Amino acid sequence: MLSILLILFCSLFFTGIILRTRSITSGRKGPGILQPVKDVVRLFKKGAVYSDITSVIFRIAPVIYFSSVLMACLVVPFGSFMGVVSFDGDFIFFAYILALGKFFSIISAMDTGSSFEGMGASREALYSMFVEPAFFILIGSFALLTGHTSFYNIFSSLHLGSSITYTLGGLAAFVLLMIAMIENGRMPVDDPKTHLELTMIHEVMVLDNSGFDLGLILSAGYLKFAMYGAIIADFFIGGLSMIWALPLFLFIQAFFAIMVGLIESFMARYRMSHNPQFILALSSVSFLIFLGVLLVLDKFV
Repeated sequence: MLSILLILFCSLFFTGIILRTRSITSGRKGPGILQPVKDVVRLFKKGAVYSDITSVIFRIAPVIYFSSVLMACLVVPFGSFMGVVSFDGDFIFFAYILALGKFFSIISAMDTGSSFEGMGASREALYSMFVEPAFFILIGSFALLTGHTSFYNIFSSLHLGSSITYTLGGLAAFVLLMIAMIENGRMPVDDPKTHLELTMIHEVMVLDNSGFDLGLILSAGYLKFAMYGAIIADFFIGGLSMIWALPLFLFIQAFFAIMVGLIESFMARYRMSHNPQFILALSSVSFLIFLGVLLVLDKFV
């Protein structure tokens, strides 16, 4: 229960820290840290507008998308504290419950009949397919290292005690950072600030959503960022006591948000044709982690 409460708490500030970081680096005052939350609250007070050509899929997709992200958050542990849901192989459940929400968001965009939203949906599906191997190779490598197949057992028994294991933890944090950027439609794959439908990916998929539905979609994005930040933190807090684990968890979440803001401030978005190459390169980094695990376990013949 502690893990989901911390994820919900961090999600309130995560996007605000990103915006503040971007404002500071560009020399602007910028909005307050809680401005994204205020925007969502304002959207929740509004009614949704639906096109006559959309079906029931468009109406239920935002709820399913938000619910899938919230359900995935329940699987994530906090150091030595088990998540609300924990079982052997739960990282597979984690990946595919997120895929279920992504599937409904994609078919919801296609349900509008808009060619622009259809392009965004096809790109989202392609990038999600490419990022999946990187995640499974990464978590599977640490499952091999620890001998466990659940998030809780993997992180509670993971001890970074040598230069090789610290390197593996750093590479894992980098891969998860990039996966979070891709899954949330951020730089360098997508630009949330652009207004050109031809170059948008995630933003163009939700052009027809409004009011309460749009608030759910934005809230799911905030939760997803904090969720990936929690997984990154779990690599380093391990079996630490609460006195050390809690401050380190909050520090890693804040550092993660600042890194996202810096990446969006100083990196240009890749050309659309280069995005698949970049995403597939993450699988190569994950495979490097797998080779490092084999080295630690002395499995090389």
